[in-house]
Amino acid sequence: MDVCAAGSECSRGVIGAFKEGNSQELNKYLGDKVDLIIQNKSTHADKRTAEGTMAAFFSNHKVGNFNVNHQGKRDESGFVIGTLMTANGNFRVNCFFRKVQSKYVIHQIRIDKTDE
Repeated sequence: MDVCAAGSECSRGVIGAFKEGNSQELNKYLGDKVDLIIQNKSTHADKRTAEGTMAAFFSNHKVGNFNVNHQGKRDESGFVIGTLMTANGNFRVNCFFRKVQSKYVIHQIRIDKTDE
């Protein structure tokens, strides 16, 4: 079975990737095109560029943990919202999925600095 055929499995994998600060693991769940909004800098990136951008983010912000605040799934879409704890402070992560053919893929990741 495909890792993202079920939205909840996809969420678990993505949550694990954020907990580890692992862009290669996250890459498994990225769609062909991903909107990245990182600290108000917006990019519409292909999968490879998105992974590189996330690798740079994780390299600049060593991840300590990732706590899920909300997650959900409805019909053809899903989301995970959480707090990423890094050596440089906390970030709110919004990760949105959509169903493409028979699997869920990430189509948007938004990361904002937070005081939470």
